[in-house]
Amino acid sequence: QVQLVESGGGLVQAGGSLRLSCAASGRTFRNYAMGWFRQAPGKAREFVAAITWSGGSLYYADSVKGRFTISGDNAKNTVYLQTNSLKPEDAAVYYCAVKATSYTGSNRADSSAYYNYWGQGTQVTVSS
Repeated sequence: QVQLVESGGGLVQAGGSLRLSCAASGRTFRNYAMGWFRQAPGKAREFVAAITWSGGSLYYADSVKGRFTISGDNAKNTVYLQTNSLKPEDAAVYYCAVKATSYTGSNRADSSAYYNYWGQGTQVTVSS
């Protein structure tokens, strides 16, 4: 089993920044990619950003491009999400996920089915 733990969430004023962190641990596994999703109350979980280690490709939702930056360390199984210029609509629970097998339910990094394991989430609250 693989466990993911997110941290870094909190309350911030609109226009502020937070740096979210996620670390994966557990049984030995191959880390193909890591991603961030978020879910606001009453809404479906949505893709935020992802990084695939082969080639170092980065993916972003249009709503966060230019404001959020994903980075990480494959060797340490960690991923970060720097969130800048936060808006009230960015408020949500942010979840980290990892693709730990070559075959999953999707070949798209912006699909939740692409990932095998998920963290418990970290709350981001943005006050206006």
